[in-house]
Amino acid sequence: MIARIALYIFASLLVAAHFLHIGSTVGVALALLAPALFLVRERWSLLLLQWLAYGAAAIWLVTAWQLVSLRWSVGRPWLLAAAILTAVAAVSVLAGGLLRGRTAQSSYRER
Repeated sequence: MIARIALYIFASLLVAAHFLHIGSTVGVALALLAPALFLVRERWSLLLLQWLAYGAAAIWLVTAWQLVSLRWSVGRPWLLAAAILTAVAAVSVLAGGLLRGRTAQSSYRER
């Protein structure tokens, strides 16, 4: 479970850096505080963490689309940027997906 939490924290730090880059202090604060939900041993907190990770992946994919569109329109290389942002989105999906496992869910109780 520690590796799953560590991956989730890493994904949260990545999306916090994205929010910092675009100047959203609220986004930075939410991204940095989200892993604290691991301390709440309720099923809803685990589900919320999963959906936050999937939301982060969506943010990365939208950002990739915008960046690739911009680079393509001005004739600049775009493939590496697309690959990097897609890989970061995959990390977020993996972080959320690992919380769906039986090991993770056995630590959280139903309400």
